[in-house]
Amino acid sequence: MTAATANAARKDISLEIVRDFEAPINLVFKVWSTPEHLLRWWGPQDFTPHSVNMDFRPGGAWRACIRSPEGQDYWMSGIFREVREPEKLVFTFAWDEDGEPGSDTLITVSFADIGGKTRLTFQQTPFETVEERDSHQDGWGECLERLRDYVDHV
Repeated sequence: MTAATANAARKDISLEIVRDFEAPINLVFKVWSTPEHLLRWWGPQDFTPHSVNMDFRPGGAWRACIRSPEGQDYWMSGIFREVREPEKLVFTFAWDEDGEPGSDTLITVSFADIGGKTRLTFQQTPFETVEERDSHQDGWGECLERLRDYVDHV
């Protein structure tokens, strides 16, 4: 495999998760885009979000931290590329390691009204490996389940 072929294959490794919520689109968007709400559900099962800062506009930065059950902090950050309320958010995502951002991925979250309920489509790309994508699928899948539980009680 040539370097160009390997690079093209790597760019094809992406993640998509679709979830339906028993809540109106404006509420689901608000809960995704407001730090006070993100502090209630952001992160995989058993992780605790404890810091969320956002400059919620195109070009604005965000940074968040989740804590594992063992007490390990995991920082992440990015830049908002597109904010179209209540239909779409596009932002970069990178794990911060030792205060330095890692490789960026691009996340697109689309919100669609389906008869007073909301269909959320989460996409993230590119990943270096299938294993990295699958790890994010597990984490984001759990995160979206926490979002569903939270929205049910807001």
